[in-house]
Amino acid sequence: MTVRLTDEQPGPARARLLVVVAVPAEAEAVLRGLGGTARRVPLPGGALDRVAHPSGATVDVLAGGVGPGAAAAAAATALTALSASTGDRYDLVVSAGIAGGFAPRAPIGTTVVAGAIVAADLGAETPDGFADVTELGFGTVRHTPAPATVALVAEALRAAGVDALVTGTVLTVSTVTGSAGRAAALTARHPDAVAEAMEGFGVAEAAARHGVPAFELRTVSNPVGPRDRSAWRIGEALGALERAFAALPFAALSLQTHAAPAAEPQAAGQPPSHRADPSGPRRAPKEAGRG
Repeated sequence: MTVRLTDEQPGPARARLLVVVAVPAEAEAVLRGLGGTARRVPLPGGALDRVAHPSGATVDVLAGGVGPGAAAAAAATALTALSASTGDRYDLVVSAGIAGGFAPRAPIGTTVVAGAIVAADLGAETPDGFADVTELGFGTVRHTPAPATVALVAEALRAAGVDALVTGTVLTVSTVTGSAGRAAALTARHPDAVAEAMEGFGVAEAAARHGVPAFELRTVSNPVGPRDRSAWRIGEALGALERAFAALPFAALSLQTHAAPAAEPQAAGQPPSHRADPSGPRRAPKEAGRG
């Protein structure tokens, strides 16, 4: 079956944005914020919802599953399907959803715009402690959204009355933090961390390999630390997510990405693109086996 991610009506090229969330409840919040009527577009293994935004942008919303692997696979599927069917590509990819917030910087209800997207548990335990894959010499654990994009999103949200707003590092984890000890360890390694979620790095990695810029937007539903379901405020966070997407300047974001030089797609197995920022001392790959 040939998958075609084309607009129903011909016309001038539209701005295209892909929003990747984990679960349907997050997708529904994003779609409520976007307004308009969504139509379902099939994808291999699933489907996405397409909205013709009042700004003129076409926004695709995809519930890709929980965790960095599912998120990367879903984002890559959508990116590849659009390119294969039309020869076009997305202008911007957004990883979005609810998250845990690191107190006191990001309490419940806060909207977080990622200044950096970091894979916090991708690496190895060694006798000297945790070493990420950058330190091991195997690649990157960090993607940095364009500062101009971060600033534009933050300014638009503040102008729309989103007062509980922070920017900072959003950690991607495969295991959600459930203890004070792990929360302390994460903040010690990542002092700029404001939130943790499970998909951002996977989405950013897929986008980088297609040469498409990405950023991450989260709303805080619970504190990072001891697992206490009675403290979760998922409904409040989903409401904040809806309001954030109602305020995003989609047309301006698209113009901004068109004004910036396009990045070369990153081939599998190749060194990361300029959006991937290795940090920390590099070790020779052979050292990875020690410890």
